[in-house]
Amino acid sequence: MKLQILDGEIAIDESSIAESVAEIRTQVREYERGDRRRFDLDVDVPDGLTGDVMAAMMAIPYGETRTYGDLAADLGTSPVAVGQACGRNPVPIVVPCHRVVGSDGALTGYSAADGVATKRRLLELEARESDGPVQTRLPTT
Repeated sequence: MKLQILDGEIAIDESSIAESVAEIRTQVREYERGDRRRFDLDVDVPDGLTGDVMAAMMAIPYGETRTYGDLAADLGTSPVAVGQACGRNPVPIVVPCHRVVGSDGALTGYSAADGVATKRRLLELEARESDGPVQTRLPTT
């Protein structure tokens, strides 16, 4: 399914989530309004590195970021492998791959339509709605 959010579009594989499409849409709208910081959805996390990276991304708190290197060190793999696993995330936003940034805090690839521009908008939303700034550098366009 495709969701419009923050002037962008994100494709979510609803077959990876146990709840209904209506519930997914409701929770994404709540997130967009700033009323939700964590999704209450049962996500089917695959085995292997992609699943490990997805679990690590779900542990990143709202309004914070981690680098590909941070996750790689935690998982005993390379930053490139983490980036590839992020790209395979079937449920962006719900599993917040937008919270994973480059080693210098720069925003790098994002699989949603408009790519990095959408990633920037999601991080800016979280910065506005959180108790403090998102802990990364948001480079100018």
